[in-house]
Amino acid sequence: MTERTPTTTSGRYVSRLTSGTLAIIMAGGRGERLKQLTVSRAKPATPFGGKFRIIDFVLSNCVNSGIRQIAVLTQYKGQSLIEHVQRGWGYLRGEFGEFVSVIPAQQQIGPHWYQGTADAVYQNLEFIRSHSPKYVLILAGDHIYTMDYGPMIAAHVEKNADVSIGVVEVPKSLAREYGVLSVDTTNRVIRFNEKPKEPETVPGRPDIALASMGIYIFNADLLDSMLTNDAAQLDSAHDFGKNIIPIALESRAVYAYAFQDVRTKAQAYWRDVGTLDAYYEANMELVHVRPELNIYDDEWPIWTYQLQRPPAKFILDDPSTGRVGSALNSMVSAGCIISGASVRSSLLFSDVRVEECSVVEQSVLLPRVSIGRGCVIRRAILDEGCIVPDDMQIGVDAYTDASRFEVTEKGVVLVTAQMLQALV
Repeated sequence: MTERTPTTTSGRYVSRLTSGTLAIIMAGGRGERLKQLTVSRAKPATPFGGKFRIIDFVLSNCVNSGIRQIAVLTQYKGQSLIEHVQRGWGYLRGEFGEFVSVIPAQQQIGPHWYQGTADAVYQNLEFIRSHSPKYVLILAGDHIYTMDYGPMIAAHVEKNADVSIGVVEVPKSLAREYGVLSVDTTNRVIRFNEKPKEPETVPGRPDIALASMGIYIFNADLLDSMLTNDAAQLDSAHDFGKNIIPIALESRAVYAYAFQDVRTKAQAYWRDVGTLDAYYEANMELVHVRPELNIYDDEWPIWTYQLQRPPAKFILDDPSTGRVGSALNSMVSAGCIISGASVRSSLLFSDVRVEECSVVEQSVLLPRVSIGRGCVIRRAILDEGCIVPDDMQIGVDAYTDASRFEVTEKGVVLVTAQMLQALV
């Protein structure tokens, strides 16, 4: 029986395509450019947006797209990530073939750990085969975006593609950090270079390059054969961007899928929060009046695990002494207590305490941060569990900050509990 041509507007048919898709989320990266934020956690486990972790966005995209067979591949310091996924994503119904399986690196083939992104999937081919998917969706677990994967899978089938790559436009100055593509008028990929020193730009737009989002759709049989062949190549880096995609271009139909709003065709929101400045800016964007990323969208919820905490509380109203508990242009999560302090243009995760006469401005405070009395915190990221003593100033004097903490190129100050303990 010949399969009829799908359309991206047919919800029923797109749903049938997504239900036949297995998602593989690559979540084992070190996230070294996030500095001390990833000393004890994998990058996808890093808190984001007041109550989420980074990996929640790609997991939510899968579930909201109708993809209910999901494998999460971990390696680097994955314990907190494993615990988070087990607690927050165990509601799928196994009796219906639904699952989110966390698969740690296990040296399943030979004595080595994962040697690259392609090798990570290759070492789990038996898992993939056991579920007999028609399509395999490879996803990076460390980007912030909301995306319905259904239309991309439908476009993959419409074009009779062997491989499809999700792409976004990025400034040429940033393109060196990504895989950069060149396409023809039908969006067929004709060149792909992983992290090139001199990125190729879009014709007629010398400042813009097409960058891979780290999203790949493979026909399952092709993925199996390509990974098996790559594993036999001793000189391969066993990486999708460096090896698998360039080889596919030689003889296979590889197409780019532009990540755009289906209605307006404008590029949709996508952030690689791979540096401290990018992480800070993406969090701070959420406190704007109308942020580009809408985490309040009931039609596309971001799912997560969270402790049951009491509501946020703002106490003391004594203007004569400056003890007024308030927060303006800010997001304040459950369990927070702002006691006679001022919070402005900031994002506070759960269980943050800010004591009397302190000021917090343009800062990101991760869970269980405690700010003492009379403190000033400006343009800072405070990691989980930081206890800031009374009268400390952070983000006020650049020289002092640089001697005690991590300061980014754009002047954002990263503070961890270990850094504060070292000052005692």
